[in-house]
Amino acid sequence: MDRMKKSDGEMLQGTLDMMILRALVMGPAHGHTIAHVIEHTSEDVLQVEQGSLYPALHRLEDRGWLESYWGASENNRKAKFYRLTSAGKKQLVLETNRWRQMARAIGLVMGE
Repeated sequence: MDRMKKSDGEMLQGTLDMMILRALVMGPAHGHTIAHVIEHTSEDVLQVEQGSLYPALHRLEDRGWLESYWGASENNRKAKFYRLTSAGKKQLVLETNRWRQMARAIGLVMGE
């Protein structure tokens, strides 16, 4: 499958936020791992740039949907880890339902 090019359009901010929340369902992770989870689960169609990822992580933390702490990464380097809060879990459910409704509606319009 071809990778989505930047010219194909930027990922919508809300979509990235939702995917970050989803990536953290299995437990805390640092930014590099979050990006890798999104890329891997999308079969490398979606590429998450650091310039988008870290502002999104900070935005989600400011909203109370994530919390962070410092720890050691897999290669024993200092890294900031993020985890879902209970408010973040609730927000993920809302965003997932909204996404499914939108995807269904677009599919109907496109005749799928």
